[in-house]
Amino acid sequence: MTHPITTTLRLLAGACLLTGSVLSHAALPIQNWTQPSGAKVYFVAVDALPIVDVQVDFDAGGRRDPAGQAGLADVTAEMIEKGVLADGDLPALDENALGEAWADLGASFDPSAGSDRLSFSLRSLSRPQLLDKALTLAAREIGQPAFPADVWTRERERYVAAIKEANTKPGTVAGRAFGQAVYGTHPYGYDTDEKSLAAIGVDDMRAFHRRYLAPCRAKVSIVGAIDRAQADRIATALLARLPAQADCSALPPVPEVAPLEAAKVERIPFDSAQAHVLIGQPGYPRRDPDHFALTLGNYVLGGGGFVSRLTEQVREKRGLAYSVYSGFSPGLHAGAFVIGFQTRPDQADAAVKLSREVLEKFVADGPTEAELQAAKDNLIGGFPLLLDSNRKLVGNVANIAWNDLPLDYLDTWIARMKAVTLAQVKDAFERKLHPDRMVTVLVGAKP
Repeated sequence: MTHPITTTLRLLAGACLLTGSVLSHAALPIQNWTQPSGAKVYFVAVDALPIVDVQVDFDAGGRRDPAGQAGLADVTAEMIEKGVLADGDLPALDENALGEAWADLGASFDPSAGSDRLSFSLRSLSRPQLLDKALTLAAREIGQPAFPADVWTRERERYVAAIKEANTKPGTVAGRAFGQAVYGTHPYGYDTDEKSLAAIGVDDMRAFHRRYLAPCRAKVSIVGAIDRAQADRIATALLARLPAQADCSALPPVPEVAPLEAAKVERIPFDSAQAHVLIGQPGYPRRDPDHFALTLGNYVLGGGGFVSRLTEQVREKRGLAYSVYSGFSPGLHAGAFVIGFQTRPDQADAAVKLSREVLEKFVADGPTEAELQAAKDNLIGGFPLLLDSNRKLVGNVANIAWNDLPLDYLDTWIARMKAVTLAQVKDAFERKLHPDRMVTVLVGAKP
């Protein structure tokens, strides 16, 4: 039976979608302050619904994985949910007890790790008697995970089985080869495999947690029906069980992604009904001032679905692929630019040739005035959908916090999109993309 509080949260989330148009067109003042611990707090008061959403981010993503332990950040986040230590009168809780405790509160709590950050997401009703209990439980997971060795033995076997199953799919093979070719020795290109998992033990997770998770390293984003004083108390409560005397010295810098020096084509045999093709290079970091120009230009090139140039040429006019796309994935470092599609093995080379031609022409000439205006209209028209719930809003606030973007970023987003010119798009693509130095991976293509 669904817990009544969980049902309430779901109903309120649905109501939030109905009130989203008001939220998304209103000014969104983000309050920002630094706590005595060094934690940075970003807060937006939204009192339409009695819900609080919180995201806590640490510089503890995959870019911090040691070279021989790819996947350490990811499995550390996974194992944080598998139990907490006893603390005074509070008993230890295993994964089952934790699940039951969250269900009783009708709240949700999710640790996760990406390429750049390890994050904790909390959603709770703002009713004090529920929120306080949710904060205590979340703080125990954040600060006092048990990392049980027997559970890790089980989970590692599950990971290995999942990897073996994924390796039977051409898309997995293509993605791995592409990432390693584009990123080289940079952590963005690390691949979690059986060997790297075998090198990870629970002591490594504890050391990773101790090294990177401290109040002074936290960025806490909060959206909800509370005031600033309550938001400050929430941030303090969530971080209260992390070591107060943690090492707060600057973390060692991670090298930037090296640009490609020459084109590379990698053909990987694979018995598949469809050839999987990826073409690309390192792109740009999220803080790059060309972000708006590149976002608009990519919409025209291959990010706009059926109205993009790649779809028009590769799918509509030639019938070489059912779907083709392009995209950037900026992070703290230059995430990859990629063109991707699947096609019949015997026509993969023709599809690659045509895709390169479309790309080369776009980089050389840029979009037309009509194409740029259509991209602006579509992206600006869809902007309210990025902010139509507390959960989406807290994600955007966390993005601003993580990438040190201006606090008025959401309020000025539409104006900045409108201000992008044809010359700026063309110039940005000419500087960022080099069609003559890209990686091309073909899995299952016939020569």
